[in-house]
Amino acid sequence: MCQTQGNVEKKKVLSCIQPSGMLTLGNYLGALKNWLNMQEEFDCTYAVADLHAITVRQEPAKLRAQINSTFALMLALGLDPEKSTLFIQSQVPEHAQLAWILSCYTQFGEMSRMTQFKDKSAKHSDNINVGLFAYPALMAADILLYKPDFVPVGADQKQHLEIARDIAIRFNHIYGDVFTVPDAYIPKTGARVMSLQDPSKKMSKSDENVNSWVAILDSKDDIIRKFKRAVTDSLGTVRYSEEQLGISNLIGIYSAVTGNSIEEIEKEFDGKGYGDFKLAVGEAVADELAPIKQRYDEIIADKGELERLYREGAVKAEKIARKTCFKAMKKVGFVL
Repeated sequence: MCQTQGNVEKKKVLSCIQPSGMLTLGNYLGALKNWLNMQEEFDCTYAVADLHAITVRQEPAKLRAQINSTFALMLALGLDPEKSTLFIQSQVPEHAQLAWILSCYTQFGEMSRMTQFKDKSAKHSDNINVGLFAYPALMAADILLYKPDFVPVGADQKQHLEIARDIAIRFNHIYGDVFTVPDAYIPKTGARVMSLQDPSKKMSKSDENVNSWVAILDSKDDIIRKFKRAVTDSLGTVRYSEEQLGISNLIGIYSAVTGNSIEEIEKEFDGKGYGDFKLAVGEAVADELAPIKQRYDEIIADKGELERLYREGAVKAEKIARKTCFKAMKKVGFVL
């Protein structure tokens, strides 16, 4: 059932994140910070997408730890199980069940054109598995099970949302009104955070240079050290421009955590050197992330409470998912 805001029914939003190791400042400013804002405005469903993680070989104990850590971090960010549905994907079996059905309504050619399959196949040439190829059908199931009106997407996920929409439209055309066809949601605020060592590419924890990215759970000393080592240029002025990719990236980060405009930042640091500016950015980021790390440490230490919350979240999510999956199976003709 949809939540209501006054007498107005809230629109539904769904977003998922993989438990693929330490989440970065880029994940936080680009997506996760907006999750917190959205739960006040929308009826939100947020999941740890652990089924997607096994398209790449995982060490079981490490994967379990990463799943727990990612769920704990969602809570540490301030996501509220009373306001939003928070759960772990693999604990709701309808995701895999609907993914199989949807894969039978997805064309081989559509899957072959997915850029993520091409990219990951090149990166993991020793393990080009069917799950990697069929990944978009599972993502479509993740989305369509909860009938969201909107799905927040970055540039690298637009193609997956488009194929989910295509699948939903195709299925609805054959069987009637089964799935909601969601629209992309572009947050009002959000930053595209680039590497601190190569500002021409996106910040990523897969980067071998640990100084290129900041983890949400990094210590204050590590955060400041990484920003002090951030690549800048020889121009010596704090200005936002295409010629100053490194400085522009730092300005964008500083703006996202302080709320100051680019013009205000340029004025604040007019006549000051890069050293002063990089230190200020590092301290601002550390101050923003410190409360999250403190809450995370408390949550991850209480294993019983963490398990209670993700079990309850799975029950809540499955009540919604079961209805959608049942309807799709009945339409196809299964005996239920």
